[in-house]
Amino acid sequence: MKVAVLKGGSSLERQVSLRSGGRVEEALERLGHEPLAIDVGPDLIERLRTGAPDVAFLALHGRNGEDGTVQELLEILGIPYTGSGVLACIRCMDKVLAKHLLVEAGVPTPEFFAFSELAFRELGAAEALPQIEERLTFPIVVKPAAQGSALGIKFARTADDVPAALVNAFSYDDKVLLERHIDGRELAVSMIEQDGGPVALLIVEALPRDEDFFDFESRYEIGRTEYRCPPELSDEDAAAVAEAARATWTVLGCRGFARADIMLPEGGEPQVLEVNVTPGLTETSLLPMACEAGGIGFDQFVERALELALARRGAPVSP
Repeated sequence: MKVAVLKGGSSLERQVSLRSGGRVEEALERLGHEPLAIDVGPDLIERLRTGAPDVAFLALHGRNGEDGTVQELLEILGIPYTGSGVLACIRCMDKVLAKHLLVEAGVPTPEFFAFSELAFRELGAAEALPQIEERLTFPIVVKPAAQGSALGIKFARTADDVPAALVNAFSYDDKVLLERHIDGRELAVSMIEQDGGPVALLIVEALPRDEDFFDFESRYEIGRTEYRCPPELSDEDAAAVAEAARATWTVLGCRGFARADIMLPEGGEPQVLEVNVTPGLTETSLLPMACEAGGIGFDQFVERALELALARRGAPVSP
């Protein structure tokens, strides 16, 4: 079977995407499939038409890869693809939209406020910052609304830190999110679809070394973060975290596979931060780590992702 592996692209997560795609290609070769490597660019449609793949494996991260753009093009071309559909990608990529949907559905997520750059420039939103800071209390997490892999996130300990954090976030996106910081354990729950619903894999806990939070560098540089899979959690806490992840999958309409990032405060209920519809598949990425710890090999995961993509089109899976 010919599998187009879409990777790279022009997003700020290009290098991570190339590494994810490379691992997928190696797995496809071991499985007996024919990988068609495509570094996504202006010739994407031409290369897909010429290559005529049976299915596309999406290893794209960030803009154009996780926001529904490439998914929409694949829908137009009639090529089945791994992961979530267009609507779920749009919902998950926009952290503000995702959090509003979670709040509406009663899924716990840290309290937040969001503003566009236009609101600051033309509506005087900066004048409301003291009220926001009072509501959220310090420290506050400031992040762009539509980036992944902790890109653009700053930790504001005091009011003096907020302006610089906002400028940084606006350099990544024209909408920013100010979120209450949750003091607790940072957990990742990877999920794979089975029988139409999500199955939660083993939980991974991220413990950054000498960092305030799990940032982009500590996420992808070997040795910057300690991981525990599974972490030492009570059965009750583990079940609550997994249930929060599954509820988030359902609310946002995910399919195939995804990863939910969740904070667990001591003595409190899990707080969902966000969902990644195309989580990293690198050597230090959390979904492969959870698979391996649960006895699921990377090749097995790749084959399962293809099965799910093709099942939606009724096509058989064969090398």
